[in-house]
Amino acid sequence: MVFCSDISNPSAVGKTYYKCSTFAYKHRPSFNFDLFSWCNIVTEYRKCEINSGFAAADSASLTHGDAQGRCAEDLFKGIQSTESGVRCDSLKELAGISKDVTFAQEFISRDGHLLLVKIVEDSKDNEIMTHTLTAFMALMDHGIVSWENLSAVFIKKIASFVNSAPFDASIQQVSLDILESMVLSSYSLFLLVKQEITTKRLIDHLHVTNQQIQTKAMALLMALLQTAGDLDRKTNLVHFIYLETRTKVQDEMAHYLYVLQSITLNQLESRMKTPLDFYNQDQRDALHKLRDSAFDVESENLSQERRRSLCAKEFKKLGFSNNSNPGQDLVRTPPGLLALDTMCYFATQYTEAFKRFVLENSSREDKHECPFARSSIQLTLILCEILRIGEPASETGSDYHTIFFNQDKLLEELFCVCIQLLNKTWKEMRATQEDFDKVMQVVREQITRTLAGKPTSLEFFKNKVNTLNYSEILRLRQSERLHQEETLAPPVLELKERLKPELLELIRQQRLNRLCQGTMFRKISSRRRQDKLWFCRLSPNHKMLHYGDVDEDAENPPIETLQEKIPVADIKGLLIGKDCPHMKENKGKQNKVLDLAFTITYDVEEYSLNFIAPSRTDFCLWTDGLSVLLGREMSSEAMRSELEILLSMEIKLRLLDLENIPIPDSAPVIPKPPSNYNFCYDFSQTEQ
Repeated sequence: MVFCSDISNPSAVGKTYYKCSTFAYKHRPSFNFDLFSWCNIVTEYRKCEINSGFAAADSASLTHGDAQGRCAEDLFKGIQSTESGVRCDSLKELAGISKDVTFAQEFISRDGHLLLVKIVEDSKDNEIMTHTLTAFMALMDHGIVSWENLSAVFIKKIASFVNSAPFDASIQQVSLDILESMVLSSYSLFLLVKQEITTKRLIDHLHVTNQQIQTKAMALLMALLQTAGDLDRKTNLVHFIYLETRTKVQDEMAHYLYVLQSITLNQLESRMKTPLDFYNQDQRDALHKLRDSAFDVESENLSQERRRSLCAKEFKKLGFSNNSNPGQDLVRTPPGLLALDTMCYFATQYTEAFKRFVLENSSREDKHECPFARSSIQLTLILCEILRIGEPASETGSDYHTIFFNQDKLLEELFCVCIQLLNKTWKEMRATQEDFDKVMQVVREQITRTLAGKPTSLEFFKNKVNTLNYSEILRLRQSERLHQEETLAPPVLELKERLKPELLELIRQQRLNRLCQGTMFRKISSRRRQDKLWFCRLSPNHKMLHYGDVDEDAENPPIETLQEKIPVADIKGLLIGKDCPHMKENKGKQNKVLDLAFTITYDVEEYSLNFIAPSRTDFCLWTDGLSVLLGREMSSEAMRSELEILLSMEIKLRLLDLENIPIPDSAPVIPKPPSNYNFCYDFSQTEQ
């Protein structure tokens, strides 16, 4: 037997320990073992197990626990050493091994986490501080002890690292992580952190080029906003947030931007769900101010009856359905008072455009008049639905609008652009009052199609949406309808069914090839953080899954360097989402990655290998590939999309010769055979 070992920090605890990463029989390559870490001591008993070629599960578990206990005791003494070098090395080792839950339990049982708190409070050395904070965060991630018992001195010290001017990036990253966990763990800690952290400093962190600091600062900002009350959220942070758009926004940052957008827009929910109160003087004044903005009012010398009649006439010109009591139009929720707010904003900020809209429609025939108030109420509702105001932020969402971060009062400004678009579309359609719903459907489509193009500014949105006129919408609809009719013709559907098996086999092979290339995954933790990497790939013969830890800079490590393997024949099941064990264990903090989680179970479901895919695409590729290995049908949305693309391409290629030829719904009827074949030409007579 060959042992590869090195001596690690003998002075730390006054003893010599052997760091045995790999050992194997020279002539028995099948007996390869990998110890968890240097803290797995190789005892005489352990050697006997290795010599026999196997280890009993319960004995191995006991040995692992004993080894971790001894390791915890040694590191507990090492980090208290008076020699700075020994102390720093011990803290570095501690930061690496604290991710193991067995070690964490042993170390915390010795009050090791409290010792780390003390080191943070007293130390001024950056390297020691980095290792200490990393170890502390890893220990606390296991949820063994509560965050509640942390001292005010410790919190102030962590906050000082975040509030400081340009500082050590690694310390700031883990400090932001710790503060985020505090805020999410309890409201009392949220109040303490809120007192110590300045919003301005957090926003400054969003302007740096370091994407890790950007992401973690945004995570803390979102935690503060989500925990804060409604009054605390009123501060408009959006226009302060600037992100370097020249670099690609990572998935985690995209999620936080989506959450920020959702939180900010949902501040309008209360107005959207509040009907107009007839006894509220401010709301009644707002209605009359809207009327005054549209018309030159000279009613001082008029009688009460004449003034009431004039008001009713002017409210009718404004487009209210109930002109004698216009407040009735604003009772419906949604959009409630939000519709009144948007109308008043348009009348105040774009007074000339508002007057032009009202007066232009007042001069038309009644049936061709575009009612401003009725249109505004419906348009506000449409914008609320498109922007998803009132819907809670999804835990996996990442679909945000770039325009939102470049424009204050997004809803109001969009309304001002779209109400003028509505008037333009109304004229293009030559609509009457009976066509109101049709016009609103076209306007909804114009807005939706334009926002789908991710406009970066309000001006860009305005130019784009105005080019998408009614004739263009009709052209797009007709094109889509013809395409749908073509693809839904019975002969085409029959051809699709014949092509499907061949194309599905092509996708299966692509999935297996992708698994053979392998993917880099992040280690599972109780929160979405950048932990140690591991790599997993399928063997070329599709019989083994190889996996193992790799360095940060490793790219596609060869299969020989991956220490662990699972026979495909032993895989019993594939679990996804909330059914995964690592999602059930950390329900509170893992929801953001729920859609990326999957697990394979093996050995009669006693063991499992847990995955968090780096992206939704990788999730689909791996779950499809594992389904193929298990002999199951692929079911991901990526597979369905790719199959549809391949089918569409193949159908178009095969129908090229039939261009401009209508395809019948059914095959032509085969005629009956003729009564005789006398019409056949007799070549024998010609020869004579």
